[in-house]
Amino acid sequence: MLGPVHNAAGLLGLLEEDDIHLQSSALEQLDILVDEFWSEIADSISKIESLYEDPKFPHRQLAALVASKVYYHLGAFEDSMMYALGAGDLFDISGKSEFIDTIISKCIDKYISINNPPPPPKDLPPSLPEKADPRLTEVVERMFQKCYDKEDYKPALGIAIESQRLDIVEQGVRLAGERQRGSKAKQAANGDAVDKSAELMEFVFELAMNTVQEIDLREKLLRLLVDLHLEQPSPDYFSVSKCVVQLNDYGLAAKLLRDLVSKGDNGSLLIAYQIAFDLDSSATQEFLKHVTSNLPDGEIPVGEKTETPEDDDDDIVEETAKLLPRTSSELISKAAAEMNEKSSKHYKSIRTILKGTKTIELNLEFLFKNNHTEMSILNKIRDCLEARTSLLHNALTFANGFMNAGTLADGFLRANLDWLGKAVNWSKFTATAALGVIHRGNLSQGMKLLQPYLPNPSSGTGSPYSQGGSLYGLGLIYANHGEDVLPYLLSQFKDTQDEIVQHGGALGLGVAGMATGKTEIYQELRTVLWTESAISGEAVGLAMGLIMLGTANPQAIEEMRSYAHETQREKVKRGLALGMALVYYSKQELADELIDNLLADMDPILRYGGVLTIALAYCGTGSNSAIRKVLHVAVSDVNDDVRRVAVFSLGFILFRKYESVPRMVELLAESYNPHVRYGSALALGIACAGTGLDEALDLLQPMLKDTVEFVKQGALISIGMILVQHNEAMNPKVAEFRKTFERILSDKTEDVLSKFGAAVALGLLDAGGRNCTIGLQTATGSIDMAAVVGMACFTQYWYWFPLAHFLSLGFRPTGIIGLNVDLEVPDFQMWSKTKPSQFDYPPKAEESAEKTVEKIATAVLSTTAKARQRAKRTEKERREREGSVTDSMIIDPPPETPIATTAGEANGEGKEEETGKKKSTKKSQPKETVGYKIDNMSRVLPAQLKHIDFLEGKYQPVKKVTGGVLLLVDTQPEEPAKLLEYKSVKPTVPSGAAGTSTSAQAPSEPVGGGGAAAAAAVLTQEDDEEDAPVPSAFDYYSDGEGQ
Repeated sequence: MLGPVHNAAGLLGLLEEDDIHLQSSALEQLDILVDEFWSEIADSISKIESLYEDPKFPHRQLAALVASKVYYHLGAFEDSMMYALGAGDLFDISGKSEFIDTIISKCIDKYISINNPPPPPKDLPPSLPEKADPRLTEVVERMFQKCYDKEDYKPALGIAIESQRLDIVEQGVRLAGERQRGSKAKQAANGDAVDKSAELMEFVFELAMNTVQEIDLREKLLRLLVDLHLEQPSPDYFSVSKCVVQLNDYGLAAKLLRDLVSKGDNGSLLIAYQIAFDLDSSATQEFLKHVTSNLPDGEIPVGEKTETPEDDDDDIVEETAKLLPRTSSELISKAAAEMNEKSSKHYKSIRTILKGTKTIELNLEFLFKNNHTEMSILNKIRDCLEARTSLLHNALTFANGFMNAGTLADGFLRANLDWLGKAVNWSKFTATAALGVIHRGNLSQGMKLLQPYLPNPSSGTGSPYSQGGSLYGLGLIYANHGEDVLPYLLSQFKDTQDEIVQHGGALGLGVAGMATGKTEIYQELRTVLWTESAISGEAVGLAMGLIMLGTANPQAIEEMRSYAHETQREKVKRGLALGMALVYYSKQELADELIDNLLADMDPILRYGGVLTIALAYCGTGSNSAIRKVLHVAVSDVNDDVRRVAVFSLGFILFRKYESVPRMVELLAESYNPHVRYGSALALGIACAGTGLDEALDLLQPMLKDTVEFVKQGALISIGMILVQHNEAMNPKVAEFRKTFERILSDKTEDVLSKFGAAVALGLLDAGGRNCTIGLQTATGSIDMAAVVGMACFTQYWYWFPLAHFLSLGFRPTGIIGLNVDLEVPDFQMWSKTKPSQFDYPPKAEESAEKTVEKIATAVLSTTAKARQRAKRTEKERREREGSVTDSMIIDPPPETPIATTAGEANGEGKEEETGKKKSTKKSQPKETVGYKIDNMSRVLPAQLKHIDFLEGKYQPVKKVTGGVLLLVDTQPEEPAKLLEYKSVKPTVPSGAAGTSTSAQAPSEPVGGGGAAAAAAVLTQEDDEEDAPVPSAFDYYSDGEGQ
């Protein structure tokens, strides 16, 4: 037996021998000792390399393995990797050592860089793609197989996606499904019901949406996922619908709905309805319109209901004949017609859902029913702000609009007509448009509600500011669902020559016709743009971008860009800059050419637009290249406006990874430049809206003491967005921040900018009657296009206050609205596994708006006190002398404390001093139990969803519980369903049923505060302050001239 080895000199000497067996034996020993004597072996590395390169040497792979280990210890990892590839099977990837892990990591990195090379610089011609070494491919594929053998699929799938090996992705998902189906009996016995293949497909979807930057690769992955889902025995149609929205494949979406409806059972129909609701919350108007047009017609001619079906019904007739072979052809045709009529009803319901009217109706009812707005808070804001100041008047307008958004509650306006009457000019425009925020979604009554404000050519009277504001408000009511109102808005826009009305009409057209791509509207807007009006031009430029939202229309971009260079009006140029950014919404690298051109422009407004294009094109992607660009602009641009927008653009890019934003802007928040600090504050508010993230609040709290007022304003607004819908149980800082906001409002030394921010922040804390959150994602996890656009336009309030109303597009109702197969709202309850106070509404604010003035005791002289004592003694003696009044007639006052009723109290054991009463009251409160019931159509916060369970009973959800509309499976159809009664509007009475009695609680018109009608008399009046008259002509003589 050999003793311990102290050096490798002897073994290295054997390598110089000519005997192959001696050389092979020496290499075997060196492979064992290389980790200890690598420095000594490195001096003879050339000999080992020569043995590897000798084709006649039979143990070349062993020599390569020894050389690889030597180079690894020397730190030459590239050379080590190349020799490891030459080692072939001797390089055991299943081994556990630092050497193997490092070399495998290098192999994977090299393989990814070859298969997914970075784009070449634009100033250099494209180079030929590098081909992967077959040995490298073999090692990586062995690594994939190792992961699959261990059933550790996720690392292999991640590497396969990064190296664009979709065949490996498909292989892994299929293999997981086959293995699970093979061990189904074992899983059932162990109670393990996790669907591994579905879990992996969800993992791949998350990577595709949040990690993959290349559009082509993402589309290939989503197509693969659709195919894999549909091949499953029980397809996850909801995951398929997510992929369909991202692919923008309306044909596939329509086919999916048709296939589900054609199955005929209630379960498939519920899935179809749920997918339609999900599509409505995630897709654009244009996409939904195409899906609807690809569905079968929802109407059946009356004459065909009892006739023989058309050719399209041959399958139904044939299937019915198989089931009922003895039935006559007439009965078969009748049954087929009934089946066709039933499916036609289902398609009609799907069309209603895709149009958005059903979702809007349900959200309107939810917000009205659960409205918890406290008018005392608005009254405090009103009392603290000077209504004559236009900025502060707008602040209260925004606070009122945000607090009551979508609730129909406009009673504050009716109760404060004097305050409303102080609005002049553009403040009147903003106040009128706020009605659109409050009544957003009131599609059935929106036009009637704003009728007193809308332009009326026959009368020829009224304030143009209220007329323009009413058109803007009408667009907000029909935001992103404006198919029915666009013709009216377009006609009003074309018929008027007033620039203010055109301004409001353009904003209304843009917000109602968002992403429709309607050429007719775009051309009319372009015509007004060319009139070179500063007032209407800014709104028209923005509206053109809203109409062409996300279309990447090259003609529109070229026209907008060329006119932005030609015009000298900054307002028009700024509207066009924002409009161009909207056109490239979510287009990622397709927008890079425009971004580079705008960032290189000499005009700071166009550079501003270039940064906004980055924010919207890469919204929610977390793209490293986009982050590098905006950070470079944030620290290098010479214009403060451009630096400000560059910093808050980080919020748009990273809102899906909001936890990283505080760390990203931590140093920027301490910048010497106040515009950079303001941008940092807004970036935190945009990315962390509704999350209550403590790290973000810790950065914002010091900004409340900033010496620059607009930085304080940005911090206040961002805190309001972050803490929306939070109570003290969720975040103890809420009460402290509320007091801070109220203190700033009441402090007369505070600047108007800070007061504006505090008022808006209070409105955001209670957004939508305390039933809405603010976020850039839908309940299903997709990017909310309307919310992103609303947030982007809201940031422009810096230049134009009326654009602040756009923030309401990002308000998302937080509740569960359960529907049955008839799309009715049943009365049932769910179970929340939390304490009631954890997610409850904040406590009511104190009623007393004014502080009670503490009265100081009046000083009493000693002589006065003695005189009073003498008077008391005299009065007592007089009463004793009088005998006319008997003792029985004297009524003693009741005792202040109740008489003891228990033995302990009678013995004096339970007596306490008055200072201890609060303590006894606290003890008497019952202990809060964990778990409580929640009614259907109640508020359920996003953080509460994971604690919601459905009780065993009549209704169960058709999918995993999410916020918003949720379809329910009726497990007990034989039991009659109890339905909830609508409170916001009275149900429509069918024709011919006019004599039927209806509930007295459901009024014939929407329930609200009547503020819109009451305010019409104030807001429609023409302003008293007229322009100063033009001075008459006069002669001017310079010095020295005669007069």
